[in-house]
Amino acid sequence: MELLNIKNLDLAGKKVFMRCDFNVPMDEFGNISDDRRIRSAIATINYCLDQDCAVILASHLGRPKGVVDEKYSLAPVARRLHQLLKREVVLTSDVVGEDAINKANTLKEREVLLLENLRYEAGETKNDVELSKKLASMAEFFINDAFGVSHRAHSSVEGITHFFDNEHKAAGFLLQREIQFFGKLIKSPVRPFAAIVGGSKVSGKLEALINLLPKVDKILIGGGMAFTFLKQMGYDIGASLVEDDLLEDAQHVMDEAKKLGVKFYLPIDVIAADKFAEDAVSKIVTAQEIPDGWMGLDIGPATVRLYREALNDVQTVLWNGPMGVYEMDKFARGSNKIAHFVADSYATTVVGGGDTADLVQRIGVDEEMTFISTGGGASLELLEGKVLPGVESLIVHH
Repeated sequence: MELLNIKNLDLAGKKVFMRCDFNVPMDEFGNISDDRRIRSAIATINYCLDQDCAVILASHLGRPKGVVDEKYSLAPVARRLHQLLKREVVLTSDVVGEDAINKANTLKEREVLLLENLRYEAGETKNDVELSKKLASMAEFFINDAFGVSHRAHSSVEGITHFFDNEHKAAGFLLQREIQFFGKLIKSPVRPFAAIVGGSKVSGKLEALINLLPKVDKILIGGGMAFTFLKQMGYDIGASLVEDDLLEDAQHVMDEAKKLGVKFYLPIDVIAADKFAEDAVSKIVTAQEIPDGWMGLDIGPATVRLYREALNDVQTVLWNGPMGVYEMDKFARGSNKIAHFVADSYATTVVGGGDTADLVQRIGVDEEMTFISTGGGASLELLEGKVLPGVESLIVHH
């Protein structure tokens, strides 16, 4: 899939509207705890500034639900951009109001303007045409560099693209890299190719699982979603998280794997706890007999060993979703051990955004991974074989 290339645009001295993904995690004091997403956009921003452009940056942060909410202000992002770009970054006080429009109109070459949180506008998530039009009116060019939200048909992502022809819009370097990387990964991975799929629910990953089956050699399941499979196999899962309405779907995935000759791994032991809390009593139990009232919150040591063996010979690993409740130290061990093992392997290792990216960052093995996606939901939809709404109108049709 070829995307409209930013390098083919005649940007010199013009205004560029760039949709970025600055939806970064913050601590309780409002400080940015991980600025990977901001750093990832710097290359595209600098490229535009080098072409003597005036750059208007736009992003959302959190879910302010269409109302102005101080705690979702992009002020901390503006400060961090200022440090990274080593130039002034002016933050507007509104999105398409008087302040934003005035500042956009008077923006000079090589200046950077950051619009306040796009989701302060209720129309953003509704893909409102009026809002798209107002945003588009600020600049002559549109660049999408926000892979993490490209699976959302929102005003600043999808709607806005209809106001620019192919000579005036393109994908930024980050979006380009993500799309190319996943394209290559799905079309021609070096085998054996294993997918490690975790996270709490099967529902969110069902499509991706079905789609991955014909492409991979083995699938290793972890996290809360494992219990739906284990229950379907007739095991006692105690009070563990389960999606009873998906038991048949789980069976279908297992049947399909068998039919295609894909090795399908499930946890053989789990760390069970008497309650969902850091101070819970926990013990190792086999996957067959989790006691009544107890819940499995991480994969156990035997599973870690089994999964290591299974991953020993693989050349490509795709990892999407943690193995347990990694936010609690007590139930992070499974995820940590798998993360270290994947990081140390010589395989091409791909981390599918979201929680998994956060996890490898926490442990400090992010540098050892081949590729860390900036978008969890977006990378999942790519794996499901979908064309992302934010990317659709940037595709070159020959």
